[in-house]
Amino acid sequence: MIKLFFSTFILIFLAELGDKTQLATMLMAAKSNHIWPVFLGSSLALICSSFMGVILGNLLTKLIPANYIQTGAGIAFVIIGILLIIGKL
Repeated sequence: MIKLFFSTFILIFLAELGDKTQLATMLMAAKSNHIWPVFLGSSLALICSSFMGVILGNLLTKLIPANYIQTGAGIAFVIIGILLIIGKL
């Protein structure tokens, strides 16, 4: 279980580096003289977002096999990447 914790932490931490969420948080902190409300607000938002992901992921795997979800997510990321490259998104 500790291995799952650390692998999740590392994956999410690396995925969020340079992400638009981190950039938006940096912008808000730069504009404000009060960094703690920015830190606490962004932390709470990420916690809520992660909680929703865990709950929805758990519910979805009860309805749809995990390999279908993984394949669908992969296809969605490829489509989004293509749309970003051609400037349609």
